[in-house]
Amino acid sequence: MNQFSTVSNMYCSPEIDHSCAESKSPNDTSIDHPIAPLVPSTTTSNASNSSTSKLEEELKVSSRLRKFAFNDLKWATRNFRPESLLGEGGFGCVFKGWIEENGTAPVKPGTGLTVAVKTLNHDGLQGHKEWLAEVSFLGDLIHPNLVKLIGYCIEDDQRLLVYEFMPRGSLENHLFRRSLPLPWSIRMRIALGAARGLAFLHEEAQRPVIYRDFKTSNILLDADYNAKLSDFGLAKDGPEGDKTHVSTRVMGTYGYAAPEYVMTGHLTSRSDVYSFGVVLLEMLSGRRSMDKNRPNGEHNLVEWARPHLGERRKFYKLIDPRLEGHFSIKGAQKAAQLAARCLNRDPKARPLMSEVVEDLKPLPGLKDMASSSYYFQTMQSDRVGSSPNARNGLRNRLDPFLEMGSSIRGVFRYRMVRKLRLIIASFS
Repeated sequence: MNQFSTVSNMYCSPEIDHSCAESKSPNDTSIDHPIAPLVPSTTTSNASNSSTSKLEEELKVSSRLRKFAFNDLKWATRNFRPESLLGEGGFGCVFKGWIEENGTAPVKPGTGLTVAVKTLNHDGLQGHKEWLAEVSFLGDLIHPNLVKLIGYCIEDDQRLLVYEFMPRGSLENHLFRRSLPLPWSIRMRIALGAARGLAFLHEEAQRPVIYRDFKTSNILLDADYNAKLSDFGLAKDGPEGDKTHVSTRVMGTYGYAAPEYVMTGHLTSRSDVYSFGVVLLEMLSGRRSMDKNRPNGEHNLVEWARPHLGERRKFYKLIDPRLEGHFSIKGAQKAAQLAARCLNRDPKARPLMSEVVEDLKPLPGLKDMASSSYYFQTMQSDRVGSSPNARNGLRNRLDPFLEMGSSIRGVFRYRMVRKLRLIIASFS
């Protein structure tokens, strides 16, 4: 049976607050109160020392990573107090802390280097495997669009990871939990940065890596909204030699996983490309990949969006209404077309992530805002849809132009009337 597992997002919100407990998404595995890690006993048995040594041998640790003492991280996070909590989920809790710029000792809050300290829950082998994968991958992989792993702690039964602090939190938080909508140009910048991160993993890393859990909660933002991928607990080495895929247990997050991977367990880099297409749709529409609060037929974002992706005259229905026309017409069209390619049911027809990067590069800088387009304003005012009343209202508003067209002769009249009729037809 296929099973889905969600790895904890690094943090739910950019500030130290309790939004994780107050506002849960359908995919959120967070709980209401943080569980602080257990403080190790002052007496350590020979058995525990031996166990720790074996675990350290099991780790493939990069020499650049710092090794932290548990008590130092305890002090750095102010004893893992709730006020330091950044987020929580299936993996464990994430706390804000402060350490020396170039060392491991804790420092006074607000000084030194700000970090995010992720703890591992003590229940289950899977969590330990994910912890090892995180250290293995992020210890070796360095890229501007990957969250930097600074170091780790492995002491008795404690497993902690120390990351660079990402002050603006997750893309999920900005898309779905904030009252102010994320501006269009920033959305496209984030999409480009995340695409660069995936392209590096697939095509530029020393060994190809399949991310396997690409979603909005795993895309973190620095102070300048630069996107960085986090949470490599489900990542897998890509196929080697003549192999076309990796056969593995199906894991990830429902709504983002590629259908062929869910059906067969065959994992490829094109599985990540599909997930990228889902996230790009979320950024275009402001809708979650899965939302059971939507009307019937709209629970699954991909299935709802597919009919609109191929219709140039209807793609406006995909756009997040909170943008109120402040988006590039050309950019939105190209982004919708790119999402359709990424979501192709045939994995081989999906683009490489390097191709996705090239397609996205010009989009953040496009200035043809839809708000200045009469075509968009007309459609937006009747966006409520395809009801007869809405269509009649639009038709009544356009009638003067149609009458004006009847007094104009020649090719210009034909083109004008035809365009206006197409606008009306797009609501059918």
